[in-house]
Amino acid sequence: MAQVDPGFWAGKRVLLTGHTGFKGAWAALWLARMGARVTGLALEPDQEPSLFDLAGVDGAIDSRIADLRDLTVVEATLAGEAFDLVLHMAAQPIVRTAIADPVATFAANVMGTAHLLQVLRAQPALQAVLVITSDKVYANSEAGRAFQEGDALGGKDPYSASKAAAEIVAASFARSYFDKAGVPVATARGGNVIGGGDFSRDRLVADIVRAARGQEQVVLRHPEATRPWQHVLDCVAGYLVHAQALASRSDAPRALNFGPRAGGPEVTVGELATLGVEALGARPWRHEPDPNSLEAKSLAIDATLAKQVLGFESRLDAPEAVRLTMEWYRRQANGEAARALCLEQIEGYEARA
Repeated sequence: MAQVDPGFWAGKRVLLTGHTGFKGAWAALWLARMGARVTGLALEPDQEPSLFDLAGVDGAIDSRIADLRDLTVVEATLAGEAFDLVLHMAAQPIVRTAIADPVATFAANVMGTAHLLQVLRAQPALQAVLVITSDKVYANSEAGRAFQEGDALGGKDPYSASKAAAEIVAASFARSYFDKAGVPVATARGGNVIGGGDFSRDRLVADIVRAARGQEQVVLRHPEATRPWQHVLDCVAGYLVHAQALASRSDAPRALNFGPRAGGPEVTVGELATLGVEALGARPWRHEPDPNSLEAKSLAIDATLAKQVLGFESRLDAPEAVRLTMEWYRRQANGEAARALCLEQIEGYEARA
C-alpha cells in the first residue's frame, strides 16, 4: 500500500496554507518531522485554544500570518520565495458559519484560492499544487449513494457551493496556465475529519470534548445523519501521497476522494457521539432538532480511485479513529504536551505500514 515517503519530503520547499487550522497544524508537524522546509501562510487561529498554539507549530516552520482574500498581501508575503510543492488548506471550514456569513465564506474559499493560484503562476521551480476542498463539493440529491470523482459538483448551502466553486477555479487555472508550464494542479476531497486538537465551533468532536470538560451534555442537531468519518492522519496521509504522485507521475489524478475504507459500516452522528462520550466518561448526548438546517442527512464518498491509482486507502476504522482522538484529549487534559502527543500518533501511524 502506498504510504507517506519521508525521503521524498526531506529538503522539499513546501508552501502550506491554513497551517494555523486543525488539519493544517497536523500537516505542518508531520512535514517538519520529515525534514521539509515548510512555509505556512494563514490567518491567526480562529479557535481558543488552538492546536497551532498548543503544539507550538510556529516554532517548527516558517509561519507567516496573512489574509488570502487580499491579493496584494499574498504577493508581498511570498515575494522572492521559491517552492517545490504547495498544499492549499486555508479555508473557512464551518457550515453554520458559512450560512451566517456567506459573502466572507465565498471570499475566503473562492477568491482566496484564485489569489493564491495567481501568485503561484510566477513560481519558477514549482512541481505540483494540491488544493484541498471537501466531500461536500458534490450535488447531493440525498440518494444515499457514495459520490465518485466524476459526479456533478454542486452545493445547496454556501459552504458546499464555495468549495465546489474552488474546484472550478483550480481547474480553470490549471487549464489556462499551469498545464502549459507542466505543473499539475489537482484537488483533494476529504471526508469528515476527527482527531486530537480540534477545538473549532460547531464540530462534533470538539463539542463533545467541551461538554465533557464542562460536565455538560453535548447537543446534536442531526443524530441520524451519516458522514464519511476519517481520522486526521488518514486524511493528511492521503493528501501527502497524492502530492507525491503529482510531482513524480504523469498519470496522477487531478481530483481524488479521501475517505473511509470501502465496505466499512456507515456511522451516524449519534453513533460517533456515543463512542465519544463513552470514551471520555461524559454525560449522554441529547437531541435538539434544527428545522432550518440545510445540512445533508446522508453523505458518503467513494475513495476507490485513490486505492486503484495511488495504492492508498485509510488505515483506521471509525472506532479506532475515535479511540485515538479521545486518547489525545484525555492525555492533553492530564498535562501531556500537545506536540509530543501529535508526534507520537504520527509515529504510530507510520509504523502501521
